[in-house]
Parts: sequence; structure tokens; C-alpha cells
Amino acid sequence: MNGRPVRGFTLLELLVVMTIIATLLTIAVPRYFQSLERSREAVLRQDLATMRESIDKFYGDTGKYPETLAVLVEKRYIRSIPVDPIAKKGVAWIITNNTDDPDDAGVKDVHSGADGNGQDGTPYATW
Repeated sequence: MNGRPVRGFTLLELLVVMTIIATLLTIAVPRYFQSLERSREAVLRQDLATMRESIDKFYGDTGKYPETLAVLVEKRYIRSIPVDPIAKKGVAWIITNNTDDPDDAGVKDVHSGADGNGQDGTPYATW
């Protein structure tokens, strides 16, 4: 047109670039979601360890298990009952009561109430 070459990309160049981007996304996206899942599982393990440690400390201080998890918050053994990162609910915890002593049937252990299995293949409810 005025002696200058027309600037721009051809359709073939655009298709090659889009193919490269699509290939990179197929590699990156699954790793991203896998890392998110690993992070949730790490938070779940840490929350369970914190609650179990608080239950043990409560038992060591009082000689009995707490009646509910809310007692741990009231007595300031934990700041709040954590939200299960897998089930995404704060009320999804499975409580195991003390069956050894009928006079003290408080919370002896806590497990996740999330459905499914972790990346190691074990059910969340057994953690």
C-alpha cells in the first residue's frame, strides 16, 4: 500500500502461539490444583494436631476430657474451632468420646468429617 509492508501477525503465527500456550496450561493447571490439595491436607493435619494437643492439655489440667470442642474455646485452650479445610465446614469434625470411663464421656479425639481420601489413599475420616 504506500510502499510500506503491512504489519501484523498471520493466522498461522497466532495458531502456533495459542498451541504453545495451551500446551503449557495442560502442564501447569493440574500441578496447581494438586498443590492446592496438598496445602489443604497440610492445614487439616495441623488443625487436627492442634485440637488433639489442646484436648490432651485440657485433660492434663482438669483430669477429664472436655464435654465439647466449644469448651476448649471457652477455657482458651484454642482460639476458635477451626474450619475443616477439606469439608469447608466448622461443624464437620467427627468426635470420638471417651468410652473408658463412664463418668467422663467427653471428647477424647477428633477426626475430619470430609468425604473421600487423601493423596496418600487413606480416608480423611481416619486422620
